[in-house]
Amino acid sequence: MSRLLVHTHVVLWWLADHRRNSATVDQRLRDPYTEPVVSIASVWETAIKMALGKLSAPVDLPQQLTDRGFTILTVDLEHAWAVRGLPHHHGDPFDRMLVAQALVEDVPIATADPRFAAYGVRVVW
Repeated sequence: MSRLLVHTHVVLWWLADHRRNSATVDQRLRDPYTEPVVSIASVWETAIKMALGKLSAPVDLPQQLTDRGFTILTVDLEHAWAVRGLPHHHGDPFDRMLVAQALVEDVPIATADPRFAAYGVRVVW
């Protein structure tokens, strides 16, 4: 089984059944040998943006993630501390946490954001 960290927009598009994800990402998420992983940082980001009226997402997002087989990656000390050493290619703190988690966990990340590659993480798109 190979793990794949899924960026916030990718998981929201997947749950909404949008066809905005790439064919590669779509194939990986459908592959029974892929363990799709969602960071708690993505759930937190979604909750904040929903509360501010900046984002539409399922109100039962945590349940949908569980029901659809996503593994939740918590933010731990090593992830949080790894952010300090990241160059400032990206200003979004949630995205910087996803980069740190991908690096610490040594997993690729599914994202359409081209700035992630500048960090040396393996990007799937």
